[in-house]
Amino acid sequence: MNVLTRCQSTATMIGMKVPVKNVRVEFDRYGNERIYYRVRHGKRTRLRGPVGSPEFWSDYNQAASMTEQPGTKGDTLRVLCVRYYGSAAYKQLKASTRNVRRNMLDRFCEAHGHKRYAQLEPRHCRTIRDTYTETPDAWNNLRKAMIQVFKYAVEYDLVASNPFAQVTKLKSRPGGIHAWTLDEIARFEARHPIGTKARLAMALLLYTGQRRGDVVGMGRQHIRDGWLRVTQQKTGKALELPVLGTLADIIAASPTGDLTLLVTDYGKPFTAAGFGNWFRDRCNEAGLPQCSAHGLRKAAANALAEAGATSQEIMAITGHESLAEVERYTKSADQKRRAESAMRRVET
Repeated sequence: MNVLTRCQSTATMIGMKVPVKNVRVEFDRYGNERIYYRVRHGKRTRLRGPVGSPEFWSDYNQAASMTEQPGTKGDTLRVLCVRYYGSAAYKQLKASTRNVRRNMLDRFCEAHGHKRYAQLEPRHCRTIRDTYTETPDAWNNLRKAMIQVFKYAVEYDLVASNPFAQVTKLKSRPGGIHAWTLDEIARFEARHPIGTKARLAMALLLYTGQRRGDVVGMGRQHIRDGWLRVTQQKTGKALELPVLGTLADIIAASPTGDLTLLVTDYGKPFTAAGFGNWFRDRCNEAGLPQCSAHGLRKAAANALAEAGATSQEIMAITGHESLAEVERYTKSADQKRRAESAMRRVET
């Protein structure tokens, strides 16, 4: 071909069902494919191919992050967050952490993105904090993210200090995430018997003590000689967990997918967020609106503590990296065990 052929949608070029926004595929006169990211008539950014490959998505996300959006001109908080998305500190985060952090920062920018970051002072941050008194954990997570954004700004001489680092956290609500009780587990099992997808999901969460993002990736290929091999998404830690007989029986009696044990109604693997929403509905069906997937991880840690497992043994199951993290989960179990021991001494 003597001229470049422009294709508006990548669907016709690579057989994808859904076009990729702002992506154009061109061919030079030798038939070589060239992929570009371009918003309207703005600057073109060359992307590595083929479309859909890890290299493509890496370049695509970076190009999308660095492209100016409406309202991002000047020294606003939105501009600072967009620049942070292109930083090495952000790119080195785990993919799941990047997604959570970006969603959080984007929501923050909807309300405060127009404000000038160079003029932000600790007193302004405290005013923002005071709007989160009913959701303290949401503030604590936002504060943690904004500290990293301004740490980047300080490193690149965009500001002189980090205002969010000078503002305190809010005290979390007592107890944190609700840990399932034995009665709640029994009620869920009564509503969702063995052979249902909901019962399989609960068993995987309870008898492995893993996060929902790890449970949705478990498949039969990860089980060998009675051991389940898991690489945690959040930490990258590789674990080998014994498959208890109860869990093995439930897996054997349950319909499963080919690559993952848990699949959607369309036969596809769950995303972590999608699974969390689906499992919440199953809890509601059992009359347990206070229960969640993560609450079963906490219940598993509590059960291990009540059975007399040491903190190091619990960490070997849950994959926690510090004693402080484990103690958050096992505090109630430790209290119960110590109270029983103390009262037995009194009785004696």
